[in-house]
Amino acid sequence: MSTKTRVDARRSQTAAVAATDSSSTTKEDLEQLNFLTPDIAEAVREQFTTPAYVYSLEVLERQAQTALSFPSAYGLTVRYAMKSSPNAAILKIFNKLGLHIDASSGYEVRRAVAAGIPAENISLSSQELPDFFPELVNMGTKINACSVQQLELFGAEFPGGEVGLRINPGLGSGGTGKTNVGGPSSSFGIWYELLPKVKEIVAKYNLKVVRVHTHIGSGSDPEIWQRVSSMSLDLCRDFQDCVTLNLGGGYKVGRMSYEKSTELAVVGKPVQEAFENFAAETGRKLHLEIEPGTFLLANSCSLVTTVQDMVTTGGPEGHTFLKLDSGMTEVLRPSLYGAQHPLVTIPTGREETETASYVVVGHCCESGDLLTPTPDDPEALMERPLTKTEVGDLCVVEGSGAYCSSMSTKNYNSFPEAPEVLVDRQGSLHLIRQKQTLEQQLQNEVALPPDFV
Repeated sequence: MSTKTRVDARRSQTAAVAATDSSSTTKEDLEQLNFLTPDIAEAVREQFTTPAYVYSLEVLERQAQTALSFPSAYGLTVRYAMKSSPNAAILKIFNKLGLHIDASSGYEVRRAVAAGIPAENISLSSQELPDFFPELVNMGTKINACSVQQLELFGAEFPGGEVGLRINPGLGSGGTGKTNVGGPSSSFGIWYELLPKVKEIVAKYNLKVVRVHTHIGSGSDPEIWQRVSSMSLDLCRDFQDCVTLNLGGGYKVGRMSYEKSTELAVVGKPVQEAFENFAAETGRKLHLEIEPGTFLLANSCSLVTTVQDMVTTGGPEGHTFLKLDSGMTEVLRPSLYGAQHPLVTIPTGREETETASYVVVGHCCESGDLLTPTPDDPEALMERPLTKTEVGDLCVVEGSGAYCSSMSTKNYNSFPEAPEVLVDRQGSLHLIRQKQTLEQQLQNEVALPPDFV
């Protein structure tokens, strides 16, 4: 299925939901809570205020175990893409379960080490090779050169050293152009036609290419993943020292009820067979690495918010707007991508059987701060059927675990960074990041001399 076909299908599905007559919609037709209960959501508000991210230990562990069962022929390393949510508590949970780390900047490497992750369990694939990268290599961090220049810098600093190569194989996958990180429109990785230049640099510095890394985006088409695995194995033929092939992450996770998630066992089986065929042909048994982020985190976290205002606009094109005490300061994906998140409103102190349609917006002074944009058009409004809502009710934004707290516009309009909470198997709440104070927002500002102004 082409990207355009998938987008059109997703648009029509969501439009069908939006077009539902609220008078014929029942509560059973609405999106449901993932792992929270109304009582736990209310407890979060009472103990930590809203908005607050709430992670489920049970879901985190379940997703990690599923990733660790990805089919592999000759060994598997699962690397958590920590850019999706870098909280130290999450890093420690995954480290205990046996996951390694995929870092996207030198600063993420330092943050992971500070959380207790062994440097040798961290792999760095970065758009920017930091000036302190020799320090990271000497600690044991594995470096994947993501450009010809990065490879030259590594070779000059570590002649005879072991290095990985991130290659752009010329093929990508993703629901939108912003989530497709392979092909000619992507700057990520070394373009495959530059391999002759790569080999010159490798020979110049006597480097050993021990890893090949490819990552094509966040699409879910199994056929494309199979094609990329075969193409990536062909790249390994060019480097006889290569012992590991990293196929990246980007496994599609369905947040909305109508969205399908990637089945790792389905995607992984032909990959396993390709590795076996490669070994039979070459005698080389390659180790497999994958780098899930969204798969591990997306539905492992819910954002608990409060409906702080409601406004209506008149005329046939008018809407009823729910204004949350949250928005792009916690969940940027709808504004950035037109991404859809399930929304569940929880009446406070009353039973509610009726439903109504609303446009849900954030608290920022920004027209693009929408929680219910039209798919793939962040600037267009879309109504959602929800439980009939009043000011003071809770609204839970589901699917808020990946690329939400880490990619938010926190401190825009000077809103503080929201707290993060972990709920254990017994339903107990544990604070894993405090709510930011105004003093913390201001602490890096430097005052001018009194006589300057």
